Amino acid sequence: MEPIDLDGVLDEVVWSRADTSTGTWIQVTPAPGMPATEPTSVRILYDESHVYIGARLYDSDTDNLYVAGLEPDFDTPSSDLFGVAFDSYHDGQSGFVFAVNPAGALYDAQTFNDGRDVIAAWEGIADIHTTVGEDSWFVEMAIPFATLRFNPVEGGQVWGLNFFRRIRRNNEDAMWAPVPLQYRVYKFSMSGTLEGLADLPRARNLWVKPYAFGSRLDGSQQAEAKTTQDVGLDVKWGITPRMTLDLTANTDFSQVEVDAEQVNLTRFSLFFPEKRDFFLENEGTFAFQDVSIRNFRTGSSPRSFRLFHSRRIGLSSTREVLPILGGARLTGRVGERFEVGFLEMQTRELSAPDGSSLFAAENFAVGRVKAHLSGGSSIGAMLVSRQETGTGAVPAAYNRAYGVDGTFNLFQNLVLSAYVAGTSERTSLGDQTSAAMLQAAWRSDIVNVSGLYKNVGDGFNPGVGFVDRRGVHRYFATAGFHPKLRRRSVLEVNPVIDVDYFTNLNGSLESRRITPRLNVRFMNGGSLSINYADRYERLFETTSIAGRAVAAGTYVWREPSLRYSAPASEALSGSVSLSGGDFYDGRRTSVSGRLKFRPNEHFSVDLAAQHNDLDLAGRDFTADLFSARLRYARDTRTFVMGFVQYNEATEELITNVRFNLIHAPLSDFFLVFTERRSLANGIASSVLERGITLKGTKLLAF
Repeated sequence: MEPIDLDGVLDEVVWSRADTSTGTWIQVTPAPGMPATEPTSVRILYDESHVYIGARLYDSDTDNLYVAGLEPDFDTPSSDLFGVAFDSYHDGQSGFVFAVNPAGALYDAQTFNDGRDVIAAWEGIADIHTTVGEDSWFVEMAIPFATLRFNPVEGGQVWGLNFFRRIRRNNEDAMWAPVPLQYRVYKFSMSGTLEGLADLPRARNLWVKPYAFGSRLDGSQQAEAKTTQDVGLDVKWGITPRMTLDLTANTDFSQVEVDAEQVNLTRFSLFFPEKRDFFLENEGTFAFQDVSIRNFRTGSSPRSFRLFHSRRIGLSSTREVLPILGGARLTGRVGERFEVGFLEMQTRELSAPDGSSLFAAENFAVGRVKAHLSGGSSIGAMLVSRQETGTGAVPAAYNRAYGVDGTFNLFQNLVLSAYVAGTSERTSLGDQTSAAMLQAAWRSDIVNVSGLYKNVGDGFNPGVGFVDRRGVHRYFATAGFHPKLRRRSVLEVNPVIDVDYFTNLNGSLESRRITPRLNVRFMNGGSLSINYADRYERLFETTSIAGRAVAAGTYVWREPSLRYSAPASEALSGSVSLSGGDFYDGRRTSVSGRLKFRPNEHFSVDLAAQHNDLDLAGRDFTADLFSARLRYARDTRTFVMGFVQYNEATEELITNVRFNLIHAPLSDFFLVFTERRSLANGIASSVLERGITLKGTKLLAF
């Protein structure tokens, strides 16, 4: 094949010889089933090392293309974009997605379980260039075969394929191979096909990524200023076309953004998401959790239950960083149906300045197997182990979690999911150490209904997982309608009612929430939600809520709330939420808002505030959060991000500033400043912790 100069201009002769994608692109929204308002032409080529995508996206108003940013994994819902989805194994289950906006920023993701699990943190090498003309914008994309996973069989092979496009000013999404509104382009069981790929290369597929870093940490919570230098290594090896081994040694995540602070107004644990790239990649393989499916009202989500939550590795319950010695992860496919994943990690002991042990060294092991059935259904099993090592304790502390799960897609519109799990440890927290869930969700063009039953024993304790509530039976049901109006600026009106009951293990009612709500989506991308919750809470003993001791008893109250979100495609956008009413033995009023200003693709500032005014347990107090994020992108390789938060509950000001230079594909230089400052004494604030870190990585691909 003739060489292609990747400049975003489709002027090479070889492009004119390539077949053009045929058929009319179809809208998914706002007018499902109707032709797209603007034409799109796509061509595909390949040589011995890359697959090339050339796209011309006709647009009658290229002066008003919206670009949400230049950073990797930009805000795709707020941007014009073009994307391609590859199911390179053609198994209708997993694949890779690449999307680009008119300024050339790249979003890439790995997807599992027929689109149910999307891992946006996955990163692959891809060379992309764009240009904007008078009546079109253009994309040239080169993706190395080493980035993709496929079977290098002799002769031709078939891949699953789909293209998608977003025209932001029209609030329009369109696809080459359209899928129903309730799904996304990741729904590979309904994608088109790419044929004609013959004798693809058998790449060695070995990536080696060393890193070096230096840091200095001081503050009043440090016995003395500490300077650290270290090196580490990550290795990715495609040991077979369908099996990948990842190795990490002396693992460091100092460049990862700090957690967003949260206010807890419940009596249950808060969920903090995983942000570390090593654990996020192939996360879908290890997903054993409550199911959340886009556009299906399932009543729960992975933020409520996960048998395995990788955040429990290398981070304490109070979010302290624990040193990771290293680990390995093996993921891939065995045969046509079976997906497997194995993870092994070892942490070091963390000692106090006086030499005593704060956290013991631990070994973490995870095994996962899943059988994929027809139509996107699957059944699987998981085993998770957490074991103290090197403590000399006899017997050493341990925790085991295990279970089987399944998800079944029936009649296109019906999804059934279920799991049964158990735990064991040296000292059990309760008598019942099992959990089980059964859920059914139906979504048609107009109707959305679902039901869920879940039981979590009082002694169920996955040591490397997350459970928000134990010792309960839960019953949830919802029914709603979402007709498309497409008139007077209204796209969809969605009245719905949720009924949620929790009883204790003896069957006594513990919590009840009945919530009628009305959701309205507007043609410009904005939305409005009006809720009215009828709540019941029974406390069997004095319980801490928002840091206050609330007496045992039965509490009933009403809780109206309102939320409006402005179109994210505007230079100035945001949202506001209001709620209030009685709250246990007092009252609560909550107001929160977010304001985002993005005048161009280079700069944005995002301000957020949450004010909670409470009268609880005979005391009036407030619980407020304030944050500001500033992002500047010089181009698609150079970024500065600042994140400042104030948490009134802890009276702390947390600052995180990060400079990132992508000096080569998947190779970075980071300069990170973090500070945690106590404002408990007003003007006489004190620095609790302050650190600065320099880190460099370099990807070597073979």
